[in-house]
Amino acid sequence: MNFRRFAGTTLILAFALVTSPRSALADDKADVVAAVNQFLGPDSGKPLAACDSPVSIIDEFPPYFWQGPNACADWLKALNSYNEKNGITDDASPLGAPLVVDVIGDRAYFVAPMTYTYKQHGKAIKETASFAVALRRTQTGWRITGWAYSKQKVE
Repeated sequence: MNFRRFAGTTLILAFALVTSPRSALADDKADVVAAVNQFLGPDSGKPLAACDSPVSIIDEFPPYFWQGPNACADWLKALNSYNEKNGITDDASPLGAPLVVDVIGDRAYFVAPMTYTYKQHGKAIKETASFAVALRRTQTGWRITGWAYSKQKVE
């Protein structure tokens, strides 16, 4: 056995094992962040496409909890109805830098600060909050399996 060849092969394998998981993990984390931004972003096109089935949602307006295969669509319909009933317009919900992006296998957990701004009957309102999301890797990419919005301060 050629020692140099064995040592070279061992070094190549060790390098591949050390660098590949990090690269894959970095890609996974970027893909998780992209999936969350697809759901929230103003230019997302089809935010509901980011949702898996079934989904569980907790949010600050009635009925506060949605679950099932159509939970994202049901939540969006309820949000639009709530906003219309309460004179809420010009809403935006940008995320801050993620605080947590954990990926283990085909599951991920994401947490970021959020600033939710809107006008209620013409008055500007700003809420600071946290947005926590659970995701699952599917054949078509990362999909949201659950999320919760937790308001912390209203200005």
